[in-house]
Amino acid sequence: MGLDQFAKVCNPNTQEVEEFHYWRKHNAMHGWMENLWRSKGCPNKQENSEDFNCIPLELTLEDLDLLEKDLLNSDLPETSGFFFGSSTAEDDRHLLDDMGFIAEARRHLSNGYQVAYDSWW
Repeated sequence: MGLDQFAKVCNPNTQEVEEFHYWRKHNAMHGWMENLWRSKGCPNKQENSEDFNCIPLELTLEDLDLLEKDLLNSDLPETSGFFFGSSTAEDDRHLLDDMGFIAEARRHLSNGYQVAYDSWW
């Protein structure tokens, strides 16, 4: 068990969904996405739960711009959880991978697709 995270792309014409990025126990990224989810009013919130788990979060170009800024400023939040592993907030090993995710997500959005973050823990 642990924190598994996914980026998915959806074709709005066919509703076909495909995973295009995967993280394992990148808790700082999860914390950043949870903060974004809460700032957007907790879309798709599960009834009787405050947990951000198994909830797809649609990402916009503006969201990706903010994520890139926070990544480059080493400003992802320290995030803990029973299944989340040790903190990745100050760990630069993820930076290249995270920037690759942002580039690919932007490409999908520019081609008219929807992009979402999802997780399971």
